Amino acid sequence: MGRGKFKGKPTGHRHFSTHEEMVAGTSARPRSFKREEAEAEEEVESEEESSEEEESEKRKGTQGIIEIENPNLVKPKNVKAKNVDIEKTSELSRREREEIEKQKAHERYMRLQEQGKTEQAKKDLERLALIRQQRAEAAKKREEEKAGMDQKKGEGRK
Repeated sequence: MGRGKFKGKPTGHRHFSTHEEMVAGTSARPRSFKREEAEAEEEVESEEESSEEEESEKRKGTQGIIEIENPNLVKPKNVKAKNVDIEKTSELSRREREEIEKQKAHERYMRLQEQGKTEQAKKDLERLALIRQQRAEAAKKREEEKAGMDQKKGEGRK
């Protein structure tokens, strides 16, 4: 029987159990799945037994006396909300610390810039004063020229 141009994958066929099959316990799960499920249950039971045995075992040698704190050991960082210490400040990394210092320095510089205390602000204010003076002079000239033109027009009409 032809399936067309492309063949489907042999693992692609899925069979879903109906509610009735699940209730009856006759679902069509593969046998390997049942074996894996049984092995997983056995592992859980063996872990519970082994954890009880480990607690009862004594540590050998100096392990019971000396507890070494490994600096390379990654500790879990998940902390519950009730266990959070608000007053404890965490140490920042070098990059974070430098970034914060850079932001503070920029804010300080901008504050001084607004007050006109930096060299750049002083130069800008001088340039601005010069431009205002030039504009005022140009406006005066225009006023005089306009007044002169009005006088000439008035004399020409008479």
